[in-house]
Amino acid sequence: MLASAPPGLSGRWERLEPPRPRARMLRQVLHAGLKTSFHTLGRFVASHPVFFASAPVLLSILLGASFSRYRVEDDVESLLAPKHSLAKIEGNLVDSLFPVNRSKHALYSDLQTPGRYGRVIVTTRKGSVLDLVHLDTILKLHRRIYQMQVTVPSTGFNSFNYSFSYLCLPDDKNVCIIDDIIRAMEEIQSARSTNRTAPNLRYPITQLADGRQAYIGHQLGGVQSWGANGAVRSPGNGAAKGEGVRSARALQLTYYLQAHGSLMDQVASQWEKAFCAELQHFAELHPKLGLYPSTSSSLRTDFQFSSVLARHPLLASLGACGVLAVLCCSMRDCVRSKPWLGLLALLSITLSGLTAAGILNLTGATYNSTYLGIPFVMLGHGLFGSFEILSSWRRTREDQHVKERVASVFEDVMLRFSGSTMLHLLTLGLAASPLTNMEAVRLFCRTAALAVCISYVYMVSFYGSCLVFTGYLENGYRHGCFCRRVPKPDRLDSKPAWYRCLMHTRYQDETQPSHPPHGVPHNHAHTPNPNLTHTHPHTQPHPHPNPHPPNNPAVAHGHAHVANSTHAHPLPHPLPRPPPHPLPHHTANTDPHPQDSHLLLGCVRHCYGDWITNTYVKPFVVLLYLVYISFGLMGFLQVTQGSDPSALVAMDTATVLYTRAQQRYFSSYSPVIGFYIYESAPYWNASVQRDLLEYAKGFQRISWLESYLNYLSDQNQSTSQPRENFTRTLRHSFLREPQYAHFADDIIFAERGQGEEPEVAASRIFLVAKTMENKREEMSVLLDTLRRLSLTSRVRFLIFNPSFVYLDRYAAAVSSPLRHSLLAVLFLLGLSSLAVVEPLVSVWMGLTLLSVQFGVLGFMTLWGVELDCMSVLCLISALGHSADCSAPMLCGFASGRGDSRTRWVRVALERHGVPSLQTLICYSAALVPVGSVRSNLTSTLFRCLALTAGCSALHTLAFLPTLLTFLPPSKTSGQDGPEGEGQRQEVECVEMNDSTRVVDQITTV
Repeated sequence: MLASAPPGLSGRWERLEPPRPRARMLRQVLHAGLKTSFHTLGRFVASHPVFFASAPVLLSILLGASFSRYRVEDDVESLLAPKHSLAKIEGNLVDSLFPVNRSKHALYSDLQTPGRYGRVIVTTRKGSVLDLVHLDTILKLHRRIYQMQVTVPSTGFNSFNYSFSYLCLPDDKNVCIIDDIIRAMEEIQSARSTNRTAPNLRYPITQLADGRQAYIGHQLGGVQSWGANGAVRSPGNGAAKGEGVRSARALQLTYYLQAHGSLMDQVASQWEKAFCAELQHFAELHPKLGLYPSTSSSLRTDFQFSSVLARHPLLASLGACGVLAVLCCSMRDCVRSKPWLGLLALLSITLSGLTAAGILNLTGATYNSTYLGIPFVMLGHGLFGSFEILSSWRRTREDQHVKERVASVFEDVMLRFSGSTMLHLLTLGLAASPLTNMEAVRLFCRTAALAVCISYVYMVSFYGSCLVFTGYLENGYRHGCFCRRVPKPDRLDSKPAWYRCLMHTRYQDETQPSHPPHGVPHNHAHTPNPNLTHTHPHTQPHPHPNPHPPNNPAVAHGHAHVANSTHAHPLPHPLPRPPPHPLPHHTANTDPHPQDSHLLLGCVRHCYGDWITNTYVKPFVVLLYLVYISFGLMGFLQVTQGSDPSALVAMDTATVLYTRAQQRYFSSYSPVIGFYIYESAPYWNASVQRDLLEYAKGFQRISWLESYLNYLSDQNQSTSQPRENFTRTLRHSFLREPQYAHFADDIIFAERGQGEEPEVAASRIFLVAKTMENKREEMSVLLDTLRRLSLTSRVRFLIFNPSFVYLDRYAAAVSSPLRHSLLAVLFLLGLSSLAVVEPLVSVWMGLTLLSVQFGVLGFMTLWGVELDCMSVLCLISALGHSADCSAPMLCGFASGRGDSRTRWVRVALERHGVPSLQTLICYSAALVPVGSVRSNLTSTLFRCLALTAGCSALHTLAFLPTLLTFLPPSKTSGQDGPEGEGQRQEVECVEMNDSTRVVDQITTV
């Protein structure tokens, strides 16, 4: 087979090999083509460094000016609730049948969700809210809220004062609708003031002075009831229907507002702010009461408040990451040290984030607090790419021109970096597709994919050009930090010790310049030539099979076949070792391993690599992996869904404090559930009546049908009447009774023919379930049960509560993008194994991704993190992060041939484990300030990202190096026959072009 010669290589030598499988040949051709393309790209970037350095900066500045269009998302429900769900459809139907503005009597705060409202939970430090002193104080608070006024606009001649009586929802007498518990407390206060016997307040359904029954289970909390024989029933046991209230620890009041039109919405918004300010002032005057306000805008404000709290910690994260990035890029050798590249890597990531934000602003996109995770997605991906580039740069031959070194770095790194970027884009892109039913997940993944794509472009252009500039500084023997030329050793001897330490470097011999001009040959036969080209397609290094390769200076320092260079291709078997002689590239006191002046690389090469591959350490690592899987499984079996929106807001905010108070005092009963019969039904039929009563059995209920049937029984009338009589009595007798008049809001009549009684077109009843411990989980079970019942019932009905919007199919909506992304990655790995990647590399990659995901999911559950949209976003980004860490090491190990597994594991750790370790150090330092933010959202973000970094590093630095030493792929050279005959013969041609001579060296292996 005629070897495909790179440009500039005369194709007069042949490579003789046995036939290879077509898939392997295809992979080799694609690898060679891609590497040649990246080599050309590297030379192009190195030839125009000023353009590639300035263009991203100018573009970022121009797009950053678009922040005048910065907008924050207002609709939190659309972000955190499933986008397409049956509950939303049912909610729209309910709102069309029974809008809140149509209600002229009682409103149930847990059921109705108008545009604007103010709500407060009042608790007592000691005693009961029904005590005389507390009752008078609460009614005083009610009157102050009722009389409170706001001025809109705040200044000007057109300003008007608006009070609650102007904004409230009026009843049929044009009086503001207030909570039933207020009426009951006013009756108690009036009776005490006139020395009358106070009416007996019952729980959860009480009877008011006008004879109307009202449900107050959501308005009175922490209730102790009088049980049988005068015994006190505790709040945990709850109260049966109609039991008297002995004491109550909490009270909830709700004030609904009308918000039709922009002006009324503005007024209602100002009234909500004044409502919270008034409550805060009232709480200061009455310290014996605890007030926990909540408004329609509280969830949105507190959800976005996490971004405000995270501003300074994010800057601290950037600073800490920058300091450690500088330290990770530094070496003892001041010339070969690249501290500025650490800062420039962060600058490249920052510029890409600014560019992505500018694009979003120009396209009219909105921001939300879940975007706090995007900088860490970019940081993990960009830092690993920059450290890989720097590691590859240090393995290039120093006698090459800067353009050749940069091209060699691109050829070596960019194929792997592009592959990991494709994995990021695939996982994020699929999660951002219309298949995702969670809007917050879709928007996050769309923005993160855009940011990762721009970060990749900037890493190639901006960071690549910065590498060129630092390369020229290195050629000129200038200090890596101060850019000052370092004196030669003979001049350093007269300097102070601190100056010699600061200016320490490895100078090349004056007689052997590091970059001779073209046409001037080297005087040493073993000096590598910058024009060295190769005919064979191996791109990964083949380490020298000497049992002690680090002790061989010729192997370690850039001679014709260098074990430490990814760009010089050593022969599969050793050449005859030349006689020892002093190296002309170094001074007499030079360290034989110059890269060991990098602390982490020296530790991995001399300590960690030997320790992790030690025979006695491997059993403990395998045992550690079994423990890892066991704890991951333990957490996986306990995964719970977090559908509560309050778990994603900032801590110590109004929403969190209100939710805690509600869970503490109002958890005995579920929210009010609306039971809606949305089609005409034969209510006069006895069997239909029995069915409807059976459905409501076991609930606390406010039912017009049950009250009407009891009314007929009290009137000695049959409950099974003809339709005309049933409807006539309902309209003209039952609904005209004062105690039953409020049921008119629950029935919709439809006209029939002229002279005929209208029929009941739709109706509703209210149900309340008794709850025990996990209120939201029990509500989810109740929702599924009643929905299944509606499918088999003769009466067409639906149930609805605003919380169902978050509960309905939440687990499927949250987990589906993660499941789709994981399947897509596995499919991509399987497809790429046919043409691009070694099949075993794809298998190992898939297993590693699954193992990391399994561990992160299990350990985050054990850490108290629920499966909500924020944790799923972190799990999706964990796919790309784990691929960044493990893919280069797996590729480096699998591509090696003809040496022991242990040796190749050590080589892979040196070349790719060190960048992973550097990324882990910087990434962890960036996460620490975020963990201090007082926010539930950032707490979930910190825990998930910390687990992602830890599990990925554990696999890259411990599990994979151990498992690869005794699991496939094999490193032993194969034999053609069972008796070891017919070994493969290969002729490899290496042609070294020089301006004065051509040396052809043919080695038969």
